[in-house]
Amino acid sequence: MMSFHRSKIILTLITGFVLLVSACQQPQNTANRSNKQTSSDENLDVAIFAGGCFWCTESDFDKLPGVTSTTSGYIGGTVINPTYKQVVTGKTGHVEAVKIQFDKTLISYAELLDAFWPTIDPVFVGGQFCDIGPQYRSAIFYLNPEQKVLAEASKQALEDSGRFDQPIVTVILPATEFYAAEDYHQDY
Repeated sequence: MMSFHRSKIILTLITGFVLLVSACQQPQNTANRSNKQTSSDENLDVAIFAGGCFWCTESDFDKLPGVTSTTSGYIGGTVINPTYKQVVTGKTGHVEAVKIQFDKTLISYAELLDAFWPTIDPVFVGGQFCDIGPQYRSAIFYLNPEQKVLAEASKQALEDSGRFDQPIVTVILPATEFYAAEDYHQDY
């Protein structure tokens, strides 16, 4: 009987220790994690694309050489610091988007645009593929006049290619506040 009681105490102490150690560990913030090589700050630039569900968009850009980090998030709406639960209703005006940090000595903004177009349905205004709703519409958010010019030229080239028999509805807009999505949406 004494050994059973002693075993219970030891088991309780071990369980308490494990819980204490795990509670003391700081959670990792995965947003804005670098997933590739490091580059000097003067070589880094940022692009923001919305192409439906940000998990798929993030995954596509993560594979490109020269992309140093990606962050899934929300942009273009009226709610400050929105949550996924709010954005998914389609009522905040935000779209799911990906903020891409890239080394411009390894990949250009024009090359990012070239990589973006094949991953979306640029003629569908109601979302992307099986993701339906205004929060999944496709968009390019420019951060400076050069990005705007390149994005517009890229869109026009796609229009002129005759590849689609409908107009390209992907919008090109000035970037507004980008809000990183919750950690569980990063690097999905």
